[in-house]
Amino acid sequence: MKGADAALYNPRTVEEVFRDFKGRRTGMIKALTSDVEKFFQMCDPEKENLSLYGYPSEQWEVNLPAEEVPPELPEPALGINFARDGMAEKDWLSLVAVHSDAWLVSVAFYFGARFGFDKADRKRLFNMINELPTIFEVVTGTAKKQVKEKSSSNHGSNKSKSSTKARGSELHGRHSEVVQPKDEDEGLDEEEEDEREETCGACGGGGPSSLDEPWIFCDFCETWFHMKCVKMTPARAKQIKQYKCPSCSNKRARPD
Repeated sequence: MKGADAALYNPRTVEEVFRDFKGRRTGMIKALTSDVEKFFQMCDPEKENLSLYGYPSEQWEVNLPAEEVPPELPEPALGINFARDGMAEKDWLSLVAVHSDAWLVSVAFYFGARFGFDKADRKRLFNMINELPTIFEVVTGTAKKQVKEKSSSNHGSNKSKSSTKARGSELHGRHSEVVQPKDEDEGLDEEEEDEREETCGACGGGGPSSLDEPWIFCDFCETWFHMKCVKMTPARAKQIKQYKCPSCSNKRARPD
């Protein structure tokens, strides 16, 4: 898949490179959040040097490094599986996340150099990338904290035109919540405005004010998720009294 990825897709404009970056980033975030149990199992320390790859199609893969020298694209960190059992799982995931961030930037600017981006193009590309939380920030929850702090500092200066959610008793129990649109003239209280600024704990995308798709709230880590990112449906969510996200479920199943 690595060779086909490089051979069939060569973004040439700033927008195309940024789209490539976002697709790869989404895939790697899935591996480290919603697909973390599968990712953990694939990173067997008994295997050879393994790397985590993200693809423009928002898919991810754990595989051996490219055989060709030099490789078609910059290669991600090598041997991520060797450290898996030698440290706490959250620390290992954070380490993989840091290296994944570095790889994503290297791939983006490899394309920039290859297709002759000038100073203005490189600056624009970096600014577009910098608007997104890093994978490390998403995996460690830092992105959520930063958004809350920003929301708190701006509270009172910006008014929302839509509210963020319908309460659980109407949808699927007292604890878990699904975001649905309300009338435009309804206001927000302070708690709801903070939640409106949340990002998805799996993909890092926009918070519950993104009313074009359903959301669900984890009662254990207090994090919002797109339902599609955690393989949940609205019908199934209605039956759940307390929702536990894949990461929280995985922590109980496999202690550090």
